[in-house]
Amino acid sequence: MDLREIDLNLLVVFHQLMAERRVSRAAESLGLTQPAVSNALGRLRRLLGDELFRRTSRGMEPTPFAEALAEPVATALSLLHRAVNQRTAFDPASSERAFTIGMTDIGEIYFLPTLMETLSRDAPQLTISTVRNTAVNLRDAMEAGQVDLAIGLLPQLKAGFFQRPLFSQRYVCLMRRDHPLRRAPLTLDAFAGAEHVVVMSAGTGHGRVDALLDRQKIARRIRLRVPHFVAVGHILATSDMIATVPARFAETVTTPFGLAIVEHPASLPEIAINLFWHARQHQDPANRWLRERLLQLYAVKP
Repeated sequence: MDLREIDLNLLVVFHQLMAERRVSRAAESLGLTQPAVSNALGRLRRLLGDELFRRTSRGMEPTPFAEALAEPVATALSLLHRAVNQRTAFDPASSERAFTIGMTDIGEIYFLPTLMETLSRDAPQLTISTVRNTAVNLRDAMEAGQVDLAIGLLPQLKAGFFQRPLFSQRYVCLMRRDHPLRRAPLTLDAFAGAEHVVVMSAGTGHGRVDALLDRQKIARRIRLRVPHFVAVGHILATSDMIATVPARFAETVTTPFGLAIVEHPASLPEIAINLFWHARQHQDPANRWLRERLLQLYAVKP
C-alpha cells in the first residue's frame, strides 16, 4: 500500500481508539463528534482490509492485526510529535503544565511531600495528579499520553517504554514503640504468633511479598485486612497488631504514630522501584524536566 493513500488523521483516530476502546471516549479526547470517529474508522477499515475493532460488552476489542499495528503507529506518531515540537522550550518557572503520575498509595506517602515542596519552589504553577497503577490499564494510558510517568515494580511496561532505577525496597516489621515483641530479636515463631494487619495489594510489589510469605508456609494470625496503607499507622499505634511493610514507608510513619521498625525474621527479597515513561514522551522537554527532578530527589547514587 502506498502511504499517500492514508490520511494521517485516520492513524490518530486509530491510536486513540486503541487507548480508549470506546468511540464516545475517543471522540471526546480528540474533540470530534462520534459520527466523525466512526466515519474515520470505516475509511481505515476499507483501506487496510481489516475490521480493526469488534464491538463487545467490554467496548471495542482490537483484532490481531490492530494489536500488531498499535505499537508501530504509536511510535510513528510520537516521532512526528517530537519533530514538529522540537523547538518548544519548557520553562518550569512559568509553565502551567499538568502531569499525571501512576503510583501506589505508599508512593503518594513517600514521594509527594518532597516532590511538591520542590515544585512549589521551582515550578509553582505546575500541577500533579496521581492514579493507582492497578486502577487503570497503565500501558494503554501511557501510550495514549494520559499518564506521563509511573513509579513502582511494573513488569508489564517493557517494549516501547524507558525506565530508570530509583532504589530497592526492603521489607520490615512495624509495630507500636512499646510493643512486647520489640524487647528481643523477632523470631519466626513470635512473628507467626502475633496478630497481623495485612494490606491487600494484588498486582504490586507488596502483594508479591505477601505471596512469598504464604509460599514459605509462614503462618500469620491475620486479624485485619485493609485495601491500602494510609490507615496502617493509626491502627498499629493503638493495638498489638504488627505489619509487614516497605522500609521507606515505615520510616515516614514511625515518628508521627509512635511506632518502631524491627528487622523482619523471614528471608524476603528486595523489590526494585523504577521510574517509567513511554517512548512518545522521551524527548518531551517538560516530561524530561520532571523525570530529572524525580531522579535527583530519589535515585540512589551508584
